[in-house]
Amino acid sequence: MRKRIIESDIKEVAVVEYHGLNLQEIAQVEITSEDEAHPIESAFVAGSDSCWLAASSGEQTLRLLFDAPQRLTMIRLLFQEEHQQRTQEFVLRWSSDGGVSYHDIARQQYNFSSPDSTLQLEDYSVDLNGVTTLELCITPDISGGTARASLAGWSVA
Repeated sequence: MRKRIIESDIKEVAVVEYHGLNLQEIAQVEITSEDEAHPIESAFVAGSDSCWLAASSGEQTLRLLFDAPQRLTMIRLLFQEEHQQRTQEFVLRWSSDGGVSYHDIARQQYNFSSPDSTLQLEDYSVDLNGVTTLELCITPDISGGTARASLAGWSVA
């Protein structure tokens, strides 16, 4: 039998860039809070060195309000936390009636623990027609700590 030792400690997540819809041209965004030094626009710019950061701790809501109903086939979320160990939860949902009712796409928890687990990349293949609103609710620390929600990337296609 042949055998080979492999490294089990994955240090980096390869983030493959893909080109989605230009959200800055086809949607407006609603947010519950924002740190002035880390605006939401940072999350929509591929390769940005910055990210969106909430102004305060606790649950945060981000909504994309499309100017016209959209057909979505892919949703990508990228979270990054290099400083604080925490367990984050988010819920991603969509609406076809301007936010009157929502349908869940995903509910996910992730443990951030530097230096090994600092990135959470979520790619969702979807087939959604007539999307008027896409909502992301982030609970940055399910234990109720002082962590602030952040989002390094959000794109849709």
